[in-house]
Amino acid sequence: MIHIGQLIEAELTRQEHTISWFAKKLCCDRTNVYSIFKRQSIDTELLLRISTTLHHYDFFALYSQTLRNDCEK
Repeated sequence: MIHIGQLIEAELTRQEHTISWFAKKLCCDRTNVYSIFKRQSIDTELLLRISTTLHHYDFFALYSQTLRNDCEK
């Protein structure tokens, strides 16, 4: 199972951006960012905004790959 919040947090850390920077880019509060990190699933529109902000498009690919793997079982 994908825990998308943890993956987003890891990517943000990898890129060495701050929580404040990320919150500003998403036009939200820092507490909302921490809430995103705790989510196991996420709205696709929000994931698109996050992917665009981080220039990281593999978030959607992770779901596609998981679906392919599940269908092959």
